[in-house]
Amino acid sequence: MELRHLRYFITVAEELNFSKAALKLYTAQPSLSQQIKDLEEDVGVQLLYRTKRKVELTEEGAVFLEQARLTLAQADKAIAMARQVAQAKQQMLRIGFVPVAEMKIFPYVLPNLRVQNPDLKIELLSMNNTEQMRLLKKGELDITFTRHNFHSDEIESQFVLREPLIFLLPKDHPLAKYERIPIKALNGIDFIIPAVEQSQTLHQTILEFAKANSIEFNIVQKADNILFNINSIGMGLGCTILPGYVAPLTMNNTVIRPLEVELPYLDLYVSYRKNNTSLAVNKFLELLTRVFYLDINRE
Repeated sequence: MELRHLRYFITVAEELNFSKAALKLYTAQPSLSQQIKDLEEDVGVQLLYRTKRKVELTEEGAVFLEQARLTLAQADKAIAMARQVAQAKQQMLRIGFVPVAEMKIFPYVLPNLRVQNPDLKIELLSMNNTEQMRLLKKGELDITFTRHNFHSDEIESQFVLREPLIFLLPKDHPLAKYERIPIKALNGIDFIIPAVEQSQTLHQTILEFAKANSIEFNIVQKADNILFNINSIGMGLGCTILPGYVAPLTMNNTVIRPLEVELPYLDLYVSYRKNNTSLAVNKFLELLTRVFYLDINRE
C-alpha cells in the first residue's frame, strides 16, 4: 500500500463516481479502478459497493476513509516539517576555524556575505583541527578552516593562504640585541610552545624546525591558546614561535626578530563536504574564491 492508493480512495469516496474521480486525479478510469481493487486486496476487505448506477462506501470503507484522511494529513505535515528544517538549514552557516581565520579570512568575506544575505545566520566556532573535522564529517559544521589538507570520499579541501612564522621574545631578552639572531643562540633558551592539543600542526612544526637545525629548546610552558602564549612572553617567561598574524597583538614589552635561517610556513585550508547542497555554503565559497583566487571545482 502506498500513499497514492489512499489519495485515490479518498477522491473516489468523496466523488462517489469513478469517472469524476479519474478526471480529478488526471488518470484513466480503468487504471483508477485497478488501483482501488489493489487497495482492497491489501486491506483485505471491500471498501466500496460498485454498481453501474452508483458507488457507495461500505461500513468498513467509511472507517477506512476517516483513518486514510488522518494518515495523509500526517504525511503532509511530515513533508512540510522536513521542508521547513531544510529551509532553515539553508539560512544557517556553521563555520569552524583556527584563530588565523578571524584576522585573515572573515573580515574580507563575511561583511559582503551579510550584505548579500541579510537573513543568513552565521555561527562561528573556534576549535582545533581534529574537532573541526569530526564535526564536519557529522554534518554539524558546514565549513572548516584548518591547517590540514583533508581529502576523502566525503571531504574536499582547498588551499587558501600560506603564512610565515615569527620569533617573538621579551624586549629585554639578551637575544633582542641581535638584528638577526644566530640559530645556535636558540639552543637551550627558555621557550613557550603552543600545546599540541590545541595547535598540533604548529607544535609539530616548531619541534621539526628545532630538530632540523640541531637545537633544543628548554620548554618551560605549554600554552593552551595564542593570547596566553603572547602574554607569557610579555611576562618574561621565555621566547616563542608563532604565526605571523599575531604581530599586531604583541605588546610593547615584546619584540619580533628574524633568525639567520628562515622559519617555516603554515598553510591554511578550507574544507567542506562534497555532497553539500547548501546555498549558504555555496555563496560563502564563491566569495572566498573571489577574494583569495581559489580554484574550487564544485559540482
